Amino acid sequence: MAAIHTILGGKVRVYMRETGDNWYCSTFLNGKERRKSTKEESLKLAKEFAEDWYLTLRGKRTRGELISEKKFTKAGEQFLREFEADTAGERNPKCLTNHANHLRLHLLPFFGKLGLSQITTTKIQEYRIARMQSTYIRRAAEASITV
Repeated sequence: MAAIHTILGGKVRVYMRETGDNWYCSTFLNGKERRKSTKEESLKLAKEFAEDWYLTLRGKRTRGELISEKKFTKAGEQFLREFEADTAGERNPKCLTNHANHLRLHLLPFFGKLGLSQITTTKIQEYRIARMQSTYIRRAAEASITV
């Protein structure tokens, strides 16, 4: 049987799995069960870690940084899987490679950690402006104009 301890009035559980040496912590916050390894073998240090972790999560929730929905990264991965399945044999294989590269190089760095509901028309416009201001895009535009 795994040992379970509660802290912060039962809001956080600190436990050790039967097969492990390290303590873990968990809490239910913002509609989602959250878990993390404390990477500690000492119960005292694990409880201190769990308290700091929980308070950090609460701070993120207060600032609106704690996301409980699907992130853009997952949606992008799903798009590539579905695009490949939907167009199997009907499109040039380079088309999938181009989509994957664009996603990896441009979209994920900008939108990757955002929840899907956070991607608004304003955010998309910010992305377009950032892309137009990037050195690579400006050089390509200047090269096409200077003919």
